[in-house]
Amino acid sequence: MAKERKTPKELSIDPTVVELLEKAQKDGVSTVFDRAAAMGSSCPYGLAGLCCRHCSMGPCRLSLKGGEPSRGVCGANADVFTSRNLARAVAAGTSAHSDHGLHLAYTLLHAAEGKLPAYEINDEKKLMNCAAEIGIGTEGKDVNQIGREVAQFAIDQYERSHADLVYVKTRVPEKRRKIWEEHNVVPHGVCAAVVDTLHRTTIGMTSDYKSMILNSMKTSLTNGWAGSMWATEISDILFGCPGPIRGEANLGVLSEDKINIIIHGHEPTLSNLLVDVAEEKEIQELAQKVGAKGINFAGICCTANEVLMRKGVSLAGNFFQQELALVTVAVEAMVVDVQCIMPVLPEVASHYHTKIISTSPKADIGGADIIHFDEEHATEIAHKILKIAIDNYKNRDAAKVQIPKNKTDLVAGFTHETINYMLGGNFRASYHPLVDAIKAGRIFGVVGIVGCNNTRLKHDQSHVDIATELIKNNVLVVQTGCSAIATAKAGLMVPEAKGKAGEGLKEICEAVGCPPVVHVGSCVDNTRILKACYEMVAHGLAEEFDELPVAGVALENMSEKALSIGNYFVASGVTVYIGTKHQVNGSPNVEKMLYHEDGDLQKIFGARFVCEPDPQKAVEHILALIKSKREALKI
Repeated sequence: MAKERKTPKELSIDPTVVELLEKAQKDGVSTVFDRAAAMGSSCPYGLAGLCCRHCSMGPCRLSLKGGEPSRGVCGANADVFTSRNLARAVAAGTSAHSDHGLHLAYTLLHAAEGKLPAYEINDEKKLMNCAAEIGIGTEGKDVNQIGREVAQFAIDQYERSHADLVYVKTRVPEKRRKIWEEHNVVPHGVCAAVVDTLHRTTIGMTSDYKSMILNSMKTSLTNGWAGSMWATEISDILFGCPGPIRGEANLGVLSEDKINIIIHGHEPTLSNLLVDVAEEKEIQELAQKVGAKGINFAGICCTANEVLMRKGVSLAGNFFQQELALVTVAVEAMVVDVQCIMPVLPEVASHYHTKIISTSPKADIGGADIIHFDEEHATEIAHKILKIAIDNYKNRDAAKVQIPKNKTDLVAGFTHETINYMLGGNFRASYHPLVDAIKAGRIFGVVGIVGCNNTRLKHDQSHVDIATELIKNNVLVVQTGCSAIATAKAGLMVPEAKGKAGEGLKEICEAVGCPPVVHVGSCVDNTRILKACYEMVAHGLAEEFDELPVAGVALENMSEKALSIGNYFVASGVTVYIGTKHQVNGSPNVEKMLYHEDGDLQKIFGARFVCEPDPQKAVEHILALIKSKREALKI
């Protein structure tokens, strides 16, 4: 049965989204919100995690009421169904971010070998710091030799089955490592961890739900402390470590008199290059020949965050705005790579003139123009893509263009290095000022708000409401991904937003010149938050992660990647608040393990998942948690 159709104002707090949803309806274009309504109520068996398609005797589904059937054909019960389904999703999420990182590691290796003319090491300081941390000597070696050795070291972290993860040794407190050792969740080689988890979930394998869930935590830890962490390190080495940079957010950044190109996805190799190549005289002249005043780039999802931090390219919007960008009739090309790309984009584009250009061999989008990207021919491919967009400008119907007026200023690029130097200065970089501010109570705590968009919740509302309430209570908010884009659009990522903060946080923002809500990157860059947690421990705030006055939030969690991210934060000792439950409520045992104060996750890791879709209630719980942590630390 179809859900009752909500009005655009009931679907999103963003007036730009409301405006373009109304236009999409007039244009006869179906969007993610329409499809969610048409889908009707979700399958109760799927929501409960009580269906299984892991062998050809099924699909099997169990009783929702605890009666018969209580077991699948093979004999698996609700505990097995739910824990196994969850583990597979976590493995998929770990694969997504880790494959991204492995791809970058090979890009660094080949660039340092001189095989990729379009790429070089852009941040030698970051490279040297990385080499020193992982034990690679630099004396007497040129930068490319060091780059090759760092890249090969990183590749081994992914591909060697039993490789000890270096950042577990250098960035994880000893007490946390001992917890992992005691419960056999110390992460090792990333690729092997995913294979191991998938093997465990096949028919006739692990049937102990506790073992399955702990193994999924271990797999996620390979993502947090290697897969994604290396992706961030190598991106900084190749493309430059981000620093504070101004930009704008929302679909109002599109231009009426320029060729608009949306870059969408997650990998920075092509998107960064496109922005550079577009500055070439030949490309600018071609744009002018077709009557445009130049080329305007804007980003969607995490590619948006990548090019914002390093190039100042504006944010067009987050996950739920990718279709609406096309509805403006102002986009000549949407260039997509991997992850979070709606398969329906070519169908939406067919109502307009936009070219959807699919560039990753791993993510061919049916109906799109396929131009597979490879780094060896990067510049040639970038030219080809740009010329397609330029040539398509003549097909824009100017009379139908509707670019919303809304756009908001923002400041992004607050990485670990930035915070270190902003707080401590060039010659005494340190987290001590942050730790001192937390001890003194001017900063009550630190909360990372991350994640996606989800049609189960009103678009952007939880991200913005939670951030707004937390900064009022002197909580410093750090954000990544689509969540960061949401609060950027709401005006919380400019220094002037300090006026919405409590007196203590406002004082810090005035002294440092930063916003009360800081942008730290893409979803892969959640590991920057892990690094910040380590620095707070290393600078004496606590002995262990689970003692810190911090929390994680992902109320609009949607992707399997979010499951992996949530897992590695919880296993690292950070309680995570989500707005939609894992699909496990068909098993009271698994639910208790994940969510309860007396559940195994809380007992083992000192952290758990808390499901609270109401932003105000979530804030109240978070503040109470931080207060209890502060009291335990006697600060």
